[in-house]
Amino acid sequence: MANNLLNVRDNIDKIDNNILELLKERITFARNIGQLKDESKRAKWDPLRERQIYERLTQQNEGEFPDKSLHAIFHEIITTCRLSQQKIAVSYLGPEATFTHLAGVKYFGQSASYHAMESISDVFSEVEKGRTQYGIVPVENSIEGAVFSTLDSFMKYRTKICGEIRMEITHNLVCQSGDIADIQTVASHAQPLAQCREWLRKHLPSCPTLPVFSTGAAAQMAAKNPNIGAIASSLAITTYDLQVVVKGIEDYRGNTTRFLVIGKESPSPSGADRTSLLLGHMDRPGALNEILSVIARAGINLAKIESRPIKGKQWQYLFFLDLLGHIEDEPIRDCCETLKALCSYFEWLGSYPRGEESASNS
Repeated sequence: MANNLLNVRDNIDKIDNNILELLKERITFARNIGQLKDESKRAKWDPLRERQIYERLTQQNEGEFPDKSLHAIFHEIITTCRLSQQKIAVSYLGPEATFTHLAGVKYFGQSASYHAMESISDVFSEVEKGRTQYGIVPVENSIEGAVFSTLDSFMKYRTKICGEIRMEITHNLVCQSGDIADIQTVASHAQPLAQCREWLRKHLPSCPTLPVFSTGAAAQMAAKNPNIGAIASSLAITTYDLQVVVKGIEDYRGNTTRFLVIGKESPSPSGADRTSLLLGHMDRPGALNEILSVIARAGINLAKIESRPIKGKQWQYLFFLDLLGHIEDEPIRDCCETLKALCSYFEWLGSYPRGEESASNS
């Protein structure tokens, strides 16, 4: 039996060696592609090509290897090879180990350079000024709704949306000891505190809550003070050497946050895209209905609409709209031309591949 085990392990080692050699060969070809794209001034990122790779591999796999794991493995391979063509810097709402940081790692892989910012506005500023190529910001939660600081930043900074990731959020209560009896205050970002309010009311009724600017900041506080508990990500547990008190304290399952990737340019069509617009309507009766009628007549699916007040102008609003499709698709392009003429303000925020949902605790 021992000999059989050694033979099997020897075969696995040979397979691993072959995989390594193929990975080295793949990254060499990826660098060659990067040089060819530089010569022809083509964009480094081709989302349609990547989508076709995932679909082909899933089809060839025929369920033999778990499809989600296969996608995760090749996502890391593809992003690493893409980053070998050009190292990128990504800013995110910090400090380290926030859900936004975790979303960035899931989107760009481990090989990117990550830079923590103190606010969502700072993430936009870093991208606008070119200090980082991309930024990751939360834009909405399935339970608590829109993240208004992100929407407001689109009105202030000139950036484009390049992508999105939808991440199922699992909230963990953590502290230094792992003992709930040690917790006298629970700190976190306002949204996680709201998403866990019923659990906290039932299990820690006498503990005050302390809203801070990020889950990572809450984890840092818990790492320094034995009487502070934090609602934080799975990444925060290892980053700040904390112990889990209770896993999954969110009040509702299916709690999903949508994050946006911002940059200077939107990518080419992938075949499954979303287009985001920022509109201001004329001050006349039925103006918003006219906008919605234009979209409906074009046969375009309106995925989201959100209003935000214009700073310094009482009772005046801008509207954020998400349409299914790419700006290069004829129906979307024609619809946008009509909206430009109809609206007092029109801005295309970007067209980008629609994100697939991923778990935060994976």
